[in-house]
Amino acid sequence: MNFALHEDQMRVTSIPYSSTNMVIFSGVPLEKNSYKTNSGKYYVTIKADPDSIPVQPALGQHWSVKGTRLVEEVETGDFVMQQHTYESPEHIECSLPETGEQIIRFIARESDFKGIGESKARALWELLGKNFHSTVRQDTPESRKRLRSVLSEDSINALFEGYAKYKNLAYCNWMTVHKIPASIQQRLLKHHGEKSIEAIKQNPYVLIGFGMSFEQVDLMVANCDFKLEVTDGDHKRLSAALEIAIRREIEKGDTYTTQAALRPYLTKLLKDKELVKEAFKAGHDKAQYILNPDTGSYHPTAQLLMENVVAKRLKALANQNDLYDEYANSAYCSAVDELPYELTKKQIEAVVTCLDNAVSCITGGAGTGKTTVLRTALRAYHQMGFEIHAVALSGRAAMRLHESIGFITSTIAKLLREDPIEPTSDQQKHLLVIDEASMIDLPTMYRLVNHIHPSVRIIFTGDPDQLPPIGCGKVLADIVLSKAIANTMLDIVKRQEGSTGIPEYSKLINSGIVPKKLSTGAIHFHETNKTNIAQVCGELYQQSPENSRVMAPTKALVAEINKLIQEAVNPNGNRLEFEMHGERFFQNLRLNDAILFTQNHYDKGIQNGSLGTLTHAESSGENYGEVTLDTGNKIEVTQAVLDCMELGYAITLHKAQGSQFPRIIVALQKGKIVDRAWLYTAITRAESEIHIVGSANDFRQITEFPSHSHRRNSYLCELLMSEDNIV
Repeated sequence: MNFALHEDQMRVTSIPYSSTNMVIFSGVPLEKNSYKTNSGKYYVTIKADPDSIPVQPALGQHWSVKGTRLVEEVETGDFVMQQHTYESPEHIECSLPETGEQIIRFIARESDFKGIGESKARALWELLGKNFHSTVRQDTPESRKRLRSVLSEDSINALFEGYAKYKNLAYCNWMTVHKIPASIQQRLLKHHGEKSIEAIKQNPYVLIGFGMSFEQVDLMVANCDFKLEVTDGDHKRLSAALEIAIRREIEKGDTYTTQAALRPYLTKLLKDKELVKEAFKAGHDKAQYILNPDTGSYHPTAQLLMENVVAKRLKALANQNDLYDEYANSAYCSAVDELPYELTKKQIEAVVTCLDNAVSCITGGAGTGKTTVLRTALRAYHQMGFEIHAVALSGRAAMRLHESIGFITSTIAKLLREDPIEPTSDQQKHLLVIDEASMIDLPTMYRLVNHIHPSVRIIFTGDPDQLPPIGCGKVLADIVLSKAIANTMLDIVKRQEGSTGIPEYSKLINSGIVPKKLSTGAIHFHETNKTNIAQVCGELYQQSPENSRVMAPTKALVAEINKLIQEAVNPNGNRLEFEMHGERFFQNLRLNDAILFTQNHYDKGIQNGSLGTLTHAESSGENYGEVTLDTGNKIEVTQAVLDCMELGYAITLHKAQGSQFPRIIVALQKGKIVDRAWLYTAITRAESEIHIVGSANDFRQITEFPSHSHRRNSYLCELLMSEDNIV
């Protein structure tokens, strides 16, 4: 075994592994201007990050590679061959085959050229010869006319579609040399096409808009081998720094930001106070953001547009009030008569408010009766002939909503995939119910109002004191704060016989009051050192695995707890194994493991935060197994699905929002994320039993200190309160 700096040229013959994090491909060495190979001596293997190579590898491609290689002798049957392995090589380039025989074999073997076998590929080369690339590069009527003498129309389409993948190779190779990641290359090419390199040379900071960091572009500018007229104080650079600083603030959940908030981040990027001053003057790119001269705040254009559209729709609906007439009263009386108990005065007020206004809110904490009010209001609306569309963000929450109200429910994602809600006649009336509305971010609300006709009434239900959404904005909190939308806040928790005590406990925490007894009723506090939190959570989980879920603040703690629980409750389950390009691989996910999905695949019926159980772990072709979601739906495990599967015994609180579980174990570890709103939200995820694992001192500090979760800058509240919707 030895290491050496070397270079090789190869033709790809196998791709043993490909995922979002790593691609491995192998091939035989290539002699220049020939299709002969020296494969009796050695073969070449490349291991690389998919983002560091110009195109995804395919059989028959030609690659040049340069870097440190590991040379090993490998036994293959009766032969001993050398394997040259390049891991994360210095330079890597893909090129189209050049000679006739190379091109014929490449087209015949590459799956992108569907339906073109060796005989057709040979006829094609005999027809075009050295004019092959110039003819196939552009899909023109003249090119098609020439190709029809040897190919069918379907084969011509396949030829142009297959070649399109490779015609940008020269640009991709150039960008790969200059350390521009492949994902950014593809986005840039989609936008700028053949002018991509010219766009970079004119303003390299254009790459920030396609996902590169400011530091990466600075480094590229410093090391580039082409002439760039960009100084440290260049307005292109300063404007880019300001844009990326604004974007960073929006990623925290704000919809606008201020100079005071931007200054520290700009100072970190530019490392010069004078340059920071210049950056604020550097000409705001009106396409990206708008400066409000009255407040000095910077509003990204996309967020401002969404806030204006949402505010305009909600205000138009809010103007439709005094709708409670005899017809509504009759429906209300009918709905109340069906109840087995009497409503409280506040609950009656909430139901009437929903019937009296085209848009309204039912808000309050756990155990305050929101579900009772909603169920009664919806029965009245149903009596009045309204078609009810009830949605929640997660599948689990939608299922729970259905059980609570008795009407058909769906996820917001499913609703948005269906036809817009449009009345087909003057008589047809629609009502949209948005449950767990504290989780709804601004982009989701924007999509919803654009998906429904302006006449559709809306009811929001939720708890504005819970954690704000993952995305930007805080729609429900802004609506409540603005007082522009009719809202009934239910705040009286009624103690019932046999109650868990969870609503009362959560109300105290939300008010900043430490309960007199940390363990009471169905709530159990376990005093634990920070180093033992994961272990204790794992032990508690084992006491009732079928009903439990652990909530933890950080991904690192989640991973540690998941590993411990898997080892304890499912050590011998069959691992999820699969075959790819003739080689076997495995994931440390076992049959009957709890599974969490971390990406949206709406076409497959899963979203970020979906939970289920691995119920089948045997591969068949491209299907590696099956997950049964907690909604009952079954999901085939393909490569795309596999890339976003994790153990789900323990999950972060954001992944749990909108869902409830019979028994919750809270890993209370003090840190930046954990505040009063975090603890309050975690406790309200439990249906019947809570175990809190951590330090009593941390518990007190977290409860008594005001929450920072709702300090987001959001302009929706001001827009709802204002006379118009113009900054």
